[in-house]
Amino acid sequence: MLRRGASLLSRQLCFVKGFKPGTRHEAIRRSPHATGSVRQASTIAVPSSPLPSGTDYVFGGGDLAVTPSMKASFEENGFVVYRNLLSSEELDQVRLGLVDDGPLLKQSLAVSDGSGRESRLCLWNHPGSDVTGMVGRSEKVAGTMEQLLGGEVYHYHTKLMMKEAYTGGAFVWHQDYGYWYLNGCLYPHMATAFIAMDMCKKENGCMQVIPGSNQLGRIEHLRVGGQTGADVERIDLIKKRLEEVYVEMEPGDALFFHSLLLHKSNQNSSPQRRWAFLCAYNRADNNPLLKHHHPQYTPLEKVPNASIVECKNFGDLEGKDFLQPGTDKTSDGK
Repeated sequence: MLRRGASLLSRQLCFVKGFKPGTRHEAIRRSPHATGSVRQASTIAVPSSPLPSGTDYVFGGGDLAVTPSMKASFEENGFVVYRNLLSSEELDQVRLGLVDDGPLLKQSLAVSDGSGRESRLCLWNHPGSDVTGMVGRSEKVAGTMEQLLGGEVYHYHTKLMMKEAYTGGAFVWHQDYGYWYLNGCLYPHMATAFIAMDMCKKENGCMQVIPGSNQLGRIEHLRVGGQTGADVERIDLIKKRLEEVYVEMEPGDALFFHSLLLHKSNQNSSPQRRWAFLCAYNRADNNPLLKHHHPQYTPLEKVPNASIVECKNFGDLEGKDFLQPGTDKTSDGK
């Protein structure tokens, strides 16, 4: 369980992978009352953090309980970050299912950014029973999303977005609900967990978001530089009032963001690739009224977090239903 706290006593801190004094990471404290694998956490707000207060947490294992303040911050800012949501062991396990010559990556498609660069996208509609499906069905991903969205969710789709070194393309400002609205989803009760598989920094095209833009409603989406993106003139007006921030992440960090949050990412001109795993969910009571290329309500069978490491299925992709070229009529890969 995570909760925000005000203690700055370093003697109370245990060492957590990825925590460095003086960084924006918050710290985990072992509760004297905790038993088994459940941990209680204190957080330390770092003054130099570029992210809004109350949006940045470190996951210390065990059960992740979304506190009222976390949910309030998610609703106010449109996102919350959980550092170390996937452990190094879990990341290694997932990577076994993402080998270059494996069956999953053979389903990948090229996505042009309209300016000579491209990324690769691999998208599937149902989680399946392989190791990637265990991530999308895990309590700390799907269960956390249910707490943030306030009700039962189902798996809308998962995608692996691959920005390769020196060639990875950009994505313009957009809202996911700018597209999903066209799929017959009447309400924006939808969100995505962006999980960094690699280091995500400014240099290699990390996510950029506009905190609070989720409160602006759906913005008109038009063709922008070969992509479908939010109305550029409207974005210019929004940036006069709201500030954009870079969400830099380490492998295993997760950004949970609302479908109305404006976000983008730049090209990757660095020598480091930037792969990310994105699990998108729709609230069960927001069942799309139109049949389209993503699923209508399908009950999600959640699994314990330990299922990620315990899973030995790295190549059986039965039932995942991969996106095929030309199927998505609402966007160019995003």
